[in-house]
Order: sequence, then structure tokens, then C-alpha cells
Amino acid sequence: MQLQQMDMNLFPVLDAIYNTRNLTRAAERLHITQPAVSNALARLRRVLNDQLFIRTPNGMSPTPLTERIMPKVQQALTLLGSSVAEHHQFEPKTAEKTLRVSMNDMAETLVLPRLLEHLQQVAPGISVESYYVPRDQLAKELAANSLDFALDVPMISATQLNQQRLSADRYQCMLRPDHPFAQQTNLTLEQYLELEHIHVSSRRSGPGIADIALNKLGRRRKIKLRVQHYRVAPLVVMKTDLALTVPVSLAQQYPAKCFELPFQIPQMDWHLLWHRSQDEEGANRWLRQQVLHLFG
Repeated sequence: MQLQQMDMNLFPVLDAIYNTRNLTRAAERLHITQPAVSNALARLRRVLNDQLFIRTPNGMSPTPLTERIMPKVQQALTLLGSSVAEHHQFEPKTAEKTLRVSMNDMAETLVLPRLLEHLQQVAPGISVESYYVPRDQLAKELAANSLDFALDVPMISATQLNQQRLSADRYQCMLRPDHPFAQQTNLTLEQYLELEHIHVSSRRSGPGIADIALNKLGRRRKIKLRVQHYRVAPLVVMKTDLALTVPVSLAQQYPAKCFELPFQIPQMDWHLLWHRSQDEEGANRWLRQQVLHLFG
């Protein structure tokens, strides 16, 4: 096949189908009709002499040829998009945009008040939608432009994503201010294990980061309450004798008694993640800089 035979307008269609795995969603992303997408796919199949995608119960599954050529296709589209974006500078004062971010409830607590206060001053036309996307779906959502950013732990295996560290948070043990242990200056390991604890996890079962660290010491804490969200856990602490092992930045928002942990535990790293295809896009780049500046 000669390059002259290929209609370059077909490559964005190929990329949209690859990222969405669905002809209807690809059409919505490209702002064209589904028949137009189907027609473009048929033309691509004829030119490349390959099915390119196979319809399955889980959507349009790419063929080996598609998987092989997509990195180069996406690289070319990114380069073209970057060139076009240079002529469309982002103007925050007049921009009308919805920023879509994936983060959990604790990240919302730490990030959204500061971010919205800042955007209100420098980019009043920008609104924010925050919802949690599971980590195994983040790359797909970012590639499909369903998300602009994600705030999460580092994702080393997601090579198609760029990421930058926002902050690092160490953990402390949080108790209500009039807890029987509150008058102490420090907390021993035996006293920590004597306490009844709150465990925060979106999963139904499985250990937390504190439990993993204690298991290495051959010890185990007593879990009295398991909840899904960090926002409710401190409220329970303030009404009971239960203890909460929590990042310092969240513990500081409550009039609680906090102790350094009597054992080693990895700190919580927050990273800002975005798809590499958006690296030079004007609005994405500006918003990225604002978040990084607020938490740098």
C-alpha cells in the first residue's frame, strides 16, 4: 500500500474506535454519525486488507495488525494535534470548560476546596466534575477523553500515561481529644494493638497498608469497623474510643489527638495522571500547571 492511497482523515476514526471499543461512542467522540464511522472502518479494512476490529460481547476487539500499528498512529495524531494546538492558546479568563477528574473521597477533601477557590479567581468559566474511576479503567478513560486527569497512587505499569507527584503524606494514629490515651506523649506498639481500629477500604475484604506492615512484624490489630470512605471515619473517631490510622493532611482537619505510629509504614504518595496524547493540549497543560502549583 502506498501512502498516497490512504485518506489521512481515516486515522482519527481508527483511533476513536480503538480507544472506545464501540462505534457509537466513537461517533460521539468525533461528532459524526455512526454510519459515517462504519463507512470509514469499511474503507480502512479495504485499504489495509485486515478486519482491524472484531465484534465481541465486550465491544470491538482490535486485531493483531491494529495493535501493531496503533502506537505509531497515535504518535502521529499527537504530533499533529500539538502542532494545531500551538495556534489555539488557552485563555483561562474567558474559557468555558468542564474539568473531569477521577479521585477518591479523601483526595476530594484535600484538593477541591483549594482548586475551586483558585479557579474562581483565575478561570471562572471552568466547572469541575469529580468521580472515582477504578485504577484498572483509568488508562482507558483518559485515552477516550472521558477524563482530563486522575489523582491517585503512582501507576508504574501504565506506560501510556504521564504522571507527576503532587504530595507525600505520612500516616498517624488519630484518637478523639478526650480518649483515655490522649494525655500521653507517644503511643507504644502494644498500646496501638490494644486499641480497636477503623479500617477504610472500598473493598469488601483484604488488609490495609497498616495491616501489611504489622503482618511483617508478626502482629495483628483489631478491626472494629470497616467503612468505604475516609470522610466518615474521623466522625466516628470523634464519638468513640476507636482509632484511625490516617494521612496527616486529613487528620489535621479535626480537633483530634494524633500520635506518630510506633512502626514503619510507607507514606501515601499522590500523583497527578494524564494521557500522553494531552501533554501539549493547551487547556490540559494550563490546568495541570495550576494543580501542580497549588500542591507544589
